[in-house]
Amino acid sequence: MVEHSKQLDMAFHALSDATRRGILDHLSRGSASVSDLAKPYDTSLSAIHQHVQVLEASGLVVTEKRGRVRECRISSEAVLRVEIWLSERRQLWEGHFDRLGELLESNETTDMAAGSGQSAKGNET
Repeated sequence: MVEHSKQLDMAFHALSDATRRGILDHLSRGSASVSDLAKPYDTSLSAIHQHVQVLEASGLVVTEKRGRVRECRISSEAVLRVEIWLSERRQLWEGHFDRLGELLESNETTDMAAGSGQSAKGNET
């Protein structure tokens, strides 16, 4: 469990940066070299490489050196881990909201019943 938590911590840390999210967005369309990933950004190749290293350390990206080119691709296993965690939280909160909705609905029904009883008494006096 602790290792799972550490992996999630690293993944969310990696996702906290807009440039790294942009890199993942690019990689969602297919693998790319670090230099291809750097093209849309007004920053050095070295800076993009550092972002890729953070993504790789988090497990979200896998890189492979082919000659002088470093190819990057998304790790579907790591993305699935994050997706499962988020899905579990979503289900938990949806359950809470469903119960809250039921409670509010039952209170509304109770209030309406109490209100109609009061207005009937008000008409008698």
